[in-house]
Amino acid sequence: MKHTVIALALMSSATAFAADYTIDETHSAATFLISHLGFAKMPGRFNEMSGSYSHSDDFSSVELSVTVNAASVDTNHGKRDEHLRSPDFFDARQYPELTFVSTNYDGNAEGGTLTGDLTMMGVTQPVQFDVVIEGEGDDPWGNYRQGLTASTRLDRTAFGMNYGTPGIPAEFDVTVYIEGVRK
Repeated sequence: MKHTVIALALMSSATAFAADYTIDETHSAATFLISHLGFAKMPGRFNEMSGSYSHSDDFSSVELSVTVNAASVDTNHGKRDEHLRSPDFFDARQYPELTFVSTNYDGNAEGGTLTGDLTMMGVTQPVQFDVVIEGEGDDPWGNYRQGLTASTRLDRTAFGMNYGTPGIPAEFDVTVYIEGVRK
């Protein structure tokens, strides 16, 4: 009986999360960088994202969930942003959200690889993000914060976004900057 209790305690501590965070929307950003006709790189971002994440003390397990408002796409050019919201690209009216839900983390408290399911335009594909834990600590307002950066390269045609290829490349870089506030 004693061994069973110890085994159950060890099993539950292995999956228990030491820290739960809410993503601070005002200090986080989902960004992208894509080539424009092979002449230059064009940056963009989504101005509205939310979510949460949890991790174990040793970062042997991480759970992360992010939701991005597709209509909040911003490339600092109104007509282009309008076109990006159209069915040619993100089709924000029919698919108002992009979501990512993690399924695995292979790494430690400094960083690693976060695998999960990204849903864009109603299509879900597995993706991997390279993650760097930027830092953590108390803020001046009595909260505990943690920052991380996650980056990957995506193929937009895998999600059904085929407009303009090959002039507008299928592949583009995504970087998500997250600042979490411990719950």
